[in-house]
Formats: sequence, C-alpha cells, structure tokens
Amino acid sequence: MMETITFIGNGNMALSIAQGLKSSYTIEVVGRDMKKLEAFELALGVSIQKHLLDAFDMTNKTILLCVKPANVEEVAQRLSGTARVVFSVLAGTSLNKLKNHFNSHAIVRAMPNLAASVGKSITTLTGDSAFKEESERLLGAIGSTLWLHSEKEIDIATALAGSGPAYLALIAEALVDGAVKQGLKRADAMIAMQGLFDGFGSIIQTIHPSLLKDAVMSPGGTTAAGYSALEDGNVRASCINAIEKAYQRAKEL
Repeated sequence: MMETITFIGNGNMALSIAQGLKSSYTIEVVGRDMKKLEAFELALGVSIQKHLLDAFDMTNKTILLCVKPANVEEVAQRLSGTARVVFSVLAGTSLNKLKNHFNSHAIVRAMPNLAASVGKSITTLTGDSAFKEESERLLGAIGSTLWLHSEKEIDIATALAGSGPAYLALIAEALVDGAVKQGLKRADAMIAMQGLFDGFGSIIQTIHPSLLKDAVMSPGGTTAAGYSALEDGNVRASCINAIEKAYQRAKEL
C-alpha cells in the first residue's frame, strides 16, 4: 500500500508537485471548494481523496502545505489534530510562524520554483534535520533538491532559484525583441531563443559561467560587442541588486 501525502491547498504549485508524486504516493487534497478539488483531480489524471478544509483532522498525516502565505492563520484555525510532519512551500513564511500556527511534530520549509511543472525544479529545503532525507526524496519528485542549514540561506536561495524564472523570462523576452528589432521574424527569434535556453541549461551544469563566457567570446567578435553592451547597461549590477531586493522582500514576508 502506497504512503499517503496530504496536500492542503489546490493551486498550481500543489498540482505540479502532485504530478511528480502521483505514481509513488496516494494523493489526498484538502481545500475550500469541492468543485475545485474535482478539477484538481481531473487535471492530475488519477483518483484522489478529497476533503473540505473545515475540521480536517491532520493526526499523523504527512502534510504538504501549499496555501497562500497570507492565509496561514485562517487555514490553521480550521484544521484539527497534530500532523506527523508539515512540509511548507510558502515563500517567506518562517519556521517559527508555522510552528506557532500548525500543530505538527516537525516542520520543513521547501522552496520549489516554476519548473516543478516539468520536473525540473531546484527546491531548497531547511528545517527539522530528522526529515532531511524524507524531504529530499519527496521534493526530489519534481527535480533536484538542496538542503540548507538556516532560514537566512533559504530566503537568499528563494531570491535566486525561486524568483529566478521571472528574471530569466525578462532576459529571454528582451533578447527576442532585440533580434526582431534587427529584422528577424518573431516566430524565428522565439525558436532561436528557446533552443538557446534549452542548450544552455545543460551546458551550465558542468561549466563555470566565467569559463563558458570566455569560450564563446573571441577577440573583437560579435559576442564581445554584445557583451560590452550588457555591461554598459549595468546588467551584472542589476542582477546582483535583484537578488538583494528579493531577499529583503522575503524577510519582510
């Protein structure tokens, strides 16, 4: 008999994680609206156990908490029992806040990113170290994992890996616009950009960014000209500043 994972919340992130887990675990989902739970089941493509939020008993359950951070207090008040462990994917919601609101023997924070939907998330983790291996196995269903040893580190990593898809999307869109400006058809520019990101994602796994840049940039060539323009636009400083601002915001949340 497969172990049961109980999702509290039925949004996009819950669905992405459930897609990765559905072949190895029995999925149980708790939400406010039975019609939305039925839509979740349809999208997931397997039969799930569906429960409404009010007075749901968490006793000895393995919980994946996927609600909006602003709804933590309200959701917690509507649950009963003490969970075995709560794995929370809520950005900027501290272990201390989770412990104050949810009755659980252990709590682990997990920060996946958008690539969870295609099984390519990098999910950072921190919390009760007794659940390190279990959290790595569970969240490993949607990509790779990285266990960190403090909440400061996971908030910084959230600014990088959690918010990163939006930063890369901005760069991708801008590069396409640049190619269109010079005369390439948008459809062709999109295909070229998609191929670029696909290949780059593989190459960067084994080559340091500075070495990759040096390998592409020949003296007086096209890459050097384009790279110089990025430096003129303070792209490097803007990326560094983006991490700082996102980290500060994660702390505020």
